[in-house]
Amino acid sequence: MALIARTRDSTTAAPRVLVQRALPTEPAVRGSKSLFLAEAERQGLKAGRRMLYVGLEPAGDHVAACLRVEPGTEIVARRKMMTANDVPVRIATSYFRADLFGDTRLAEPEFVQPSLQSALTALGYAFGHAEENLTARPPTPFERETLELEPGEWIVQVLRASYSTEDTPVHVLETICAANRHIFPIGQVSGYDEF
Repeated sequence: MALIARTRDSTTAAPRVLVQRALPTEPAVRGSKSLFLAEAERQGLKAGRRMLYVGLEPAGDHVAACLRVEPGTEIVARRKMMTANDVPVRIATSYFRADLFGDTRLAEPEFVQPSLQSALTALGYAFGHAEENLTARPPTPFERETLELEPGEWIVQVLRASYSTEDTPVHVLETICAANRHIFPIGQVSGYDEF
């Protein structure tokens, strides 16, 4: 089953590229070096990514709620842009509580090797559960410019909050997807798919 982010009539131009963003994310993909690189390569696309920003910034309301801090609290942000066939398709930002991760390699500017997941495990956190929320909305000026959106194009925001087995808020991933460049396949628990 696929959730189509935006419908097009026959007079609308085809998107520059079309990629999939699975909901929920398959565990094998989530545990890879890069969720996006793994997804795009499985779809036969030339995937690219570059870091836009790593540092402290004030937590917005929705991220603060997930991290269980007050809005405006300084948190670690790791923001990168993803491309498919050289077309910008996503902005992905990982957020971490500065009191827990500010003095770790998660706050350093380069990509975390071999993966973000392995770094969290090395710091002693075991995955407990996650929640994903999907929102469609007009883009901010930064999102419009970075994703090279046309006037009137929307974005889809996927907010994934991950918690440890002790229910500590460990990682919030906000993925801003160019809506007309994505299809969102929806996975069901095996054996429970229904119309």
